[in-house]
Amino acid sequence: MVRLENRRAAGRELATRLERYAGRDDTVVLALPRGGVPVAFEVARALDTPLDVLLVRKLGVPGREELAMGAIAAGGVTVLSEDLIRELGITQREVSAAILRGQEELDRREHSYRAGPPLPVRGKTVLLVDDGLATGSTMHAAAIALRRLGAARIVIAVPVGAREHCDVLRDCAEEVVCAHAPAPFVGVGEWYDDFAQIEDDEVRALLSAARVRVHG
Repeated sequence: MVRLENRRAAGRELATRLERYAGRDDTVVLALPRGGVPVAFEVARALDTPLDVLLVRKLGVPGREELAMGAIAAGGVTVLSEDLIRELGITQREVSAAILRGQEELDRREHSYRAGPPLPVRGKTVLLVDDGLATGSTMHAAAIALRRLGAARIVIAVPVGAREHCDVLRDCAEEVVCAHAPAPFVGVGEWYDDFAQIEDDEVRALLSAARVRVHG
């Protein structure tokens, strides 16, 4: 059975599968916060590539917040799992309320994490990194946002993920790199020995360290 020690160890392993992108001027690494940031930090460091975050927020099912019914991303992108919403009888009012709460959190994180303008992605190859992929809704929203921002090539990269959802995401990215796709897949945290909550302070510290590495 696959076991990942922690997010940073997972990032170092993931980087070995992305070595062809090392040192390229046309490539940036974007993390999905918060869990994706330690993974992406190690990827960016190994590949000598700039690091930033792409702000995306999962929309949790009311009363079952760990289950995603969709996601929103910077730039007004909303992706909804219409089949799940119908199956669970979630009302439009509940969906709208979740979107509003999610946008408030995106705005808070934008203010909290940014020390300057975001890295430009137009015409770039973007390595889009998270700590794992369960439903794929947040990653899907992130990929749509990157298309709107003019990314030339999107590479979705995760240490562990559900195979069927990784396959679906091939429709919205040029490449999907998933280091491990165990089956059956229960949840991302099941495959980590240490899957502790990532706090805002750690996100800011890692982004700051990445900026120092690139700019000196």
